[in-house]
Amino acid sequence: MSTDVLTPAERPAPPRRRWPSPVMLTITAVLVVAHVLAWRGTDFSPTALAQGWRGMADFIGQALPPDLSWSEVLKPSIDAALVTLYIGLLGTTLSVPFALALALAAARTTAPNRWVYQAARSVLSFLRAVPDVVFALVFVTAVGLGPFAGVLALVFHNTGVMGKLWAEAMEEIDQGPRDALRANGASSLQVAAHAVLPAVVPQFVGLLLYRFDVNVRSSLVLGLVGAGGIGFLVNKSIKLFRFDEMATHLLVVMVLVVAVDQLSAFVRRRIGGTGA
Repeated sequence: MSTDVLTPAERPAPPRRRWPSPVMLTITAVLVVAHVLAWRGTDFSPTALAQGWRGMADFIGQALPPDLSWSEVLKPSIDAALVTLYIGLLGTTLSVPFALALALAAARTTAPNRWVYQAARSVLSFLRAVPDVVFALVFVTAVGLGPFAGVLALVFHNTGVMGKLWAEAMEEIDQGPRDALRANGASSLQVAAHAVLPAVVPQFVGLLLYRFDVNVRSSLVLGLVGAGGIGFLVNKSIKLFRFDEMATHLLVVMVLVVAVDQLSAFVRRRIGGTGA
Protein backbone atom coordinates (compact mmCIF):
# COMPACT_ATOMS: atom_id res chain seq x y z
CA MET A 1 0.00 0.00 0.00
CA SER A 2 1.66 3.18 -1.21
CA THR A 3 1.18 6.56 0.35
CA ASP A 4 1.32 9.93 -1.31
CA VAL A 5 2.44 11.79 1.78
CA LEU A 6 5.15 14.28 0.88
CA THR A 7 8.21 14.68 3.00
CA PRO A 8 9.02 18.12 4.40
CA ALA A 9 11.70 18.57 1.76
CA GLU A 10 9.24 17.77 -1.05
CA ARG A 11 6.49 20.12 0.14
CA PRO A 12 6.22 23.39 -1.82
CA ALA A 13 7.34 26.48 -0.03
CA PRO A 14 4.55 28.72 1.27
CA PRO A 15 3.85 31.71 -0.93
CA ARG A 16 5.90 34.74 -0.06
CA ARG A 17 4.06 37.88 0.99
CA ARG A 18 3.84 40.28 -1.91
CA TRP A 19 4.50 43.86 -0.94
CA PRO A 20 2.85 46.71 -2.85
CA SER A 21 4.71 47.66 -5.96
CA PRO A 22 6.44 51.06 -6.25
CA VAL A 23 3.72 52.15 -8.67
CA MET A 24 0.95 51.37 -6.16
CA LEU A 25 2.87 53.12 -3.38
CA THR A 26 3.31 56.19 -5.60
CA ILE A 27 -0.39 56.27 -6.53
CA THR A 28 -1.38 55.92 -2.87
CA ALA A 29 0.94 58.75 -1.86
CA VAL A 30 -0.40 61.01 -4.62
CA LEU A 31 -4.01 60.32 -3.57
CA VAL A 32 -3.21 61.06 0.07
CA VAL A 33 -1.50 64.35 -0.83
CA ALA A 34 -4.39 65.31 -3.15
CA HIS A 35 -6.93 64.70 -0.39
CA VAL A 36 -4.90 66.71 2.12
CA LEU A 37 -4.70 69.62 -0.33
CA ALA A 38 -8.43 69.34 -1.08
CA TRP A 39 -9.23 69.30 2.66
CA ARG A 40 -7.25 72.50 3.19
CA GLY A 41 -8.33 74.18 -0.05
CA THR A 42 -12.04 73.76 0.74
CA ASP A 43 -11.72 74.81 4.41
CA PHE A 44 -13.38 71.53 5.34
CA SER A 45 -14.14 71.75 9.05
CA PRO A 46 -16.34 69.29 10.97
CA THR A 47 -15.89 71.57 13.98
CA ALA A 48 -17.52 74.49 12.15
CA LEU A 49 -20.38 72.22 11.14
CA ALA A 50 -20.91 71.09 14.72
CA GLN A 51 -20.79 74.66 15.99
CA GLY A 52 -23.41 75.77 13.45
CA TRP A 53 -26.16 73.54 14.82
CA ARG A 54 -28.02 76.51 16.28
CA GLY A 55 -28.30 78.16 12.89
CA MET A 56 -29.52 74.94 11.28
CA ALA A 57 -32.04 74.40 14.07
CA ASP A 58 -33.35 77.95 13.63
CA PHE A 59 -33.62 77.45 9.87
CA ILE A 60 -35.56 74.18 10.28
CA GLY A 61 -37.78 75.82 12.90
CA GLN A 62 -38.74 78.54 10.44
CA ALA A 63 -39.33 76.03 7.62
CA LEU A 64 -41.63 73.75 9.62
CA PRO A 65 -44.50 73.33 9.34
CA PRO A 66 -44.72 74.04 5.60
CA ASP A 67 -47.16 76.66 4.40
CA LEU A 68 -49.87 74.64 2.66
CA SER A 69 -52.26 77.47 1.85
CA TRP A 70 -53.78 76.48 -1.48
CA SER A 71 -54.24 79.71 -3.41
CA GLU A 72 -51.09 81.50 -2.23
CA VAL A 73 -48.49 78.72 -2.07
CA LEU A 74 -49.54 75.18 -2.94
CA LYS A 75 -51.36 75.83 -6.23
CA PRO A 76 -48.58 78.07 -7.65
CA SER A 77 -46.08 75.45 -6.51
CA ILE A 78 -47.87 72.65 -8.36
CA ASP A 79 -48.20 74.79 -11.48
CA ALA A 80 -44.50 75.64 -11.37
CA ALA A 81 -43.66 71.94 -10.84
CA LEU A 82 -45.56 71.11 -14.01
CA VAL A 83 -43.51 73.76 -15.85
CA THR A 84 -40.37 72.10 -14.47
CA LEU A 85 -41.63 68.77 -15.79
CA TYR A 86 -42.31 70.31 -19.20
CA ILE A 87 -38.80 71.81 -19.30
CA GLY A 88 -37.27 68.40 -18.58
CA LEU A 89 -39.52 66.69 -21.14
CA LEU A 90 -38.83 69.11 -24.00
CA GLY A 91 -35.16 69.38 -23.12
CA THR A 92 -34.90 65.61 -23.45
CA THR A 93 -37.02 64.92 -26.53
CA LEU A 94 -35.84 67.90 -28.59
CA SER A 95 -32.23 66.81 -28.11
CA VAL A 96 -32.89 63.33 -29.53
CA PRO A 97 -32.33 64.09 -33.26
CA PHE A 98 -29.15 66.09 -32.56
CA ALA A 99 -27.81 63.48 -30.14
CA LEU A 100 -28.57 60.66 -32.58
CA ALA A 101 -26.86 62.40 -35.50
CA LEU A 102 -23.76 63.16 -33.45
CA ALA A 103 -23.74 59.66 -31.95
CA LEU A 104 -23.75 58.06 -35.40
CA ALA A 105 -20.83 60.28 -36.40
CA ALA A 106 -18.98 59.70 -33.10
CA ALA A 107 -19.19 55.89 -33.06
CA ARG A 108 -16.45 53.89 -34.75
CA THR A 109 -19.04 51.42 -35.99
CA THR A 110 -20.92 54.05 -38.03
CA ALA A 111 -18.57 57.03 -38.56
CA PRO A 112 -17.82 57.47 -42.29
CA ASN A 113 -14.19 58.44 -41.67
CA ARG A 114 -11.72 59.43 -38.99
CA TRP A 115 -12.14 63.17 -39.50
CA VAL A 116 -15.90 63.06 -38.97
CA TYR A 117 -15.39 60.82 -35.94
CA GLN A 118 -12.95 63.25 -34.30
CA ALA A 119 -15.08 66.30 -35.10
CA ALA A 120 -18.23 64.71 -33.65
CA ARG A 121 -16.35 63.62 -30.54
CA SER A 122 -15.06 67.16 -30.06
CA VAL A 123 -18.55 68.66 -30.34
CA LEU A 124 -19.95 66.15 -27.85
CA SER A 125 -17.09 66.84 -25.44
CA PHE A 126 -17.74 70.58 -25.61
CA LEU A 127 -21.49 70.22 -25.02
CA ARG A 128 -20.85 67.94 -22.05
CA ALA A 129 -18.12 70.14 -20.61
CA VAL A 130 -20.35 73.24 -20.42
CA PRO A 131 -22.78 72.77 -17.49
CA ASP A 132 -26.48 73.21 -18.18
CA VAL A 133 -26.55 76.09 -15.68
CA VAL A 134 -24.01 77.99 -17.80
CA PHE A 135 -26.08 77.34 -20.92
CA ALA A 136 -29.12 78.62 -19.01
CA LEU A 137 -27.34 81.85 -18.09
CA VAL A 138 -26.36 82.35 -21.73
CA PHE A 139 -29.88 81.75 -23.03
CA VAL A 140 -31.47 83.89 -20.31
CA THR A 141 -29.49 86.83 -21.69
CA ALA A 142 -30.51 85.86 -25.23
CA VAL A 143 -34.23 85.06 -24.92
CA GLY A 144 -35.04 86.51 -21.49
CA LEU A 145 -36.17 84.97 -18.23
CA GLY A 146 -38.49 82.01 -18.39
CA PRO A 147 -38.73 78.30 -19.14
CA PHE A 148 -37.74 78.66 -22.81
CA ALA A 149 -34.17 79.42 -21.74
CA GLY A 150 -34.22 76.29 -19.58
CA VAL A 151 -35.40 74.13 -22.46
CA LEU A 152 -32.64 75.44 -24.72
CA ALA A 153 -30.03 74.86 -22.01
CA LEU A 154 -31.10 71.24 -21.53
CA VAL A 155 -31.23 70.60 -25.29
CA PHE A 156 -27.62 71.66 -25.71
CA HIS A 157 -26.21 69.93 -22.64
CA ASN A 158 -28.29 66.78 -23.02
CA THR A 159 -27.23 66.45 -26.66
CA GLY A 160 -23.63 66.14 -25.51
CA VAL A 161 -24.32 63.67 -22.71
CA MET A 162 -26.80 61.48 -24.55
CA GLY A 163 -24.80 61.52 -27.79
CA LYS A 164 -21.75 60.24 -25.91
CA LEU A 165 -23.75 57.49 -24.18
CA TRP A 166 -25.40 56.39 -27.42
CA ALA A 167 -22.10 56.38 -29.30
CA GLU A 168 -20.54 54.12 -26.70
CA ALA A 169 -23.56 51.81 -26.83
CA MET A 170 -23.20 51.49 -30.60
CA GLU A 171 -19.51 50.65 -30.28
CA GLU A 172 -20.25 47.75 -27.91
CA ILE A 173 -22.59 45.76 -30.19
CA ASP A 174 -21.71 42.57 -32.03
CA GLN A 175 -19.75 43.61 -35.12
CA GLY A 176 -20.74 40.56 -37.20
CA PRO A 177 -23.89 41.96 -38.86
CA ARG A 178 -22.18 45.28 -39.51
CA ASP A 179 -19.18 43.63 -41.17
CA ALA A 180 -21.46 41.41 -43.26
CA LEU A 181 -23.37 44.41 -44.62
CA ARG A 182 -20.19 46.30 -45.38
CA ALA A 183 -18.75 43.27 -47.16
CA ASN A 184 -21.82 43.33 -49.41
CA GLY A 185 -21.32 46.99 -50.31
CA ALA A 186 -23.79 48.63 -47.89
CA SER A 187 -23.33 52.33 -47.20
CA SER A 188 -22.75 53.79 -43.74
CA LEU A 189 -26.41 54.81 -43.46
CA GLN A 190 -27.58 51.33 -44.48
CA VAL A 191 -25.26 49.74 -41.93
CA ALA A 192 -26.57 52.07 -39.22
CA ALA A 193 -30.23 51.52 -40.13
CA HIS A 194 -30.15 47.73 -40.56
CA ALA A 195 -27.36 46.48 -38.27
CA VAL A 196 -26.45 49.00 -35.59
CA LEU A 197 -29.63 50.82 -34.54
CA PRO A 198 -31.87 47.73 -34.25
CA ALA A 199 -29.33 46.19 -31.89
CA VAL A 200 -29.23 49.15 -29.51
CA VAL A 201 -32.85 50.34 -29.42
CA PRO A 202 -33.50 48.95 -25.88
CA GLN A 203 -30.31 50.60 -24.60
CA PHE A 204 -31.21 53.84 -26.35
CA VAL A 205 -34.64 53.96 -24.73
CA GLY A 206 -33.25 53.08 -21.31
CA LEU A 207 -30.62 55.81 -21.52
CA LEU A 208 -33.21 58.29 -22.79
CA LEU A 209 -35.47 57.60 -19.81
CA TYR A 210 -32.52 57.94 -17.46
CA ARG A 211 -31.65 61.32 -18.97
CA PHE A 212 -35.28 62.44 -18.70
CA ASP A 213 -35.15 61.65 -14.99
CA VAL A 214 -31.92 63.63 -14.61
CA ASN A 215 -33.18 66.54 -16.70
CA VAL A 216 -36.29 66.98 -14.56
CA ARG A 217 -34.05 67.37 -11.53
CA SER A 218 -31.73 69.70 -13.42
CA SER A 219 -34.72 71.87 -14.35
CA LEU A 220 -35.08 72.71 -10.66
CA VAL A 221 -31.54 74.11 -10.56
CA LEU A 222 -32.07 76.00 -13.82
CA GLY A 223 -35.00 77.78 -12.23
CA LEU A 224 -32.63 79.23 -9.63
CA VAL A 225 -30.90 81.24 -12.37
CA GLY A 226 -34.11 82.54 -13.93
CA ALA A 227 -35.01 79.70 -16.29
CA GLY A 228 -38.51 79.25 -14.90
CA GLY A 229 -40.15 76.36 -13.10
CA ILE A 230 -40.39 75.64 -9.42
CA GLY A 231 -36.72 76.44 -8.88
CA PHE A 232 -37.62 80.09 -9.42
CA LEU A 233 -40.17 79.89 -6.58
CA VAL A 234 -37.64 78.20 -4.29
CA ASN A 235 -35.12 80.96 -4.96
CA LYS A 236 -37.76 83.63 -4.42
CA SER A 237 -38.84 82.11 -1.09
CA ILE A 238 -35.26 81.98 0.16
CA LYS A 239 -34.60 85.61 -0.77
CA LEU A 240 -37.78 86.69 1.04
CA PHE A 241 -36.93 84.51 4.08
CA ARG A 242 -40.22 82.63 3.63
CA PHE A 243 -38.76 79.28 4.57
CA ASP A 244 -42.16 77.74 5.23
CA GLU A 245 -43.06 78.41 1.58
CA MET A 246 -39.69 77.00 0.53
CA ALA A 247 -40.46 73.80 2.45
CA THR A 248 -43.75 73.48 0.56
CA HIS A 249 -42.00 73.89 -2.78
CA LEU A 250 -39.41 71.26 -1.81
CA LEU A 251 -42.15 68.83 -0.85
CA VAL A 252 -43.78 69.31 -4.25
CA VAL A 253 -40.37 68.78 -5.89
CA MET A 254 -39.92 65.55 -3.95
CA VAL A 255 -43.30 64.24 -5.11
CA LEU A 256 -42.48 65.19 -8.71
CA VAL A 257 -39.05 63.54 -8.65
CA VAL A 258 -40.37 60.33 -7.07
CA ALA A 259 -43.21 60.14 -9.61
CA VAL A 260 -40.85 60.61 -12.56
CA ASP A 261 -38.40 58.09 -11.12
CA GLN A 262 -41.13 55.48 -10.63
CA LEU A 263 -42.49 56.07 -14.14
CA SER A 264 -39.03 55.72 -15.69
CA ALA A 265 -38.35 52.54 -13.71
CA PHE A 266 -41.69 51.06 -14.78
CA VAL A 267 -41.05 51.76 -18.46
CA ARG A 268 -37.50 50.37 -18.24
CA ARG A 269 -38.85 47.18 -16.64
CA ARG A 270 -41.43 46.83 -19.41
CA ILE A 271 -38.75 47.30 -22.05
CA GLY A 272 -36.52 44.76 -20.35
CA GLY A 273 -39.36 42.27 -20.10
CA THR A 274 -40.22 42.73 -23.76
CA GLY A 275 -36.60 42.33 -24.79
CA ALA A 276 -36.33 39.11 -22.80
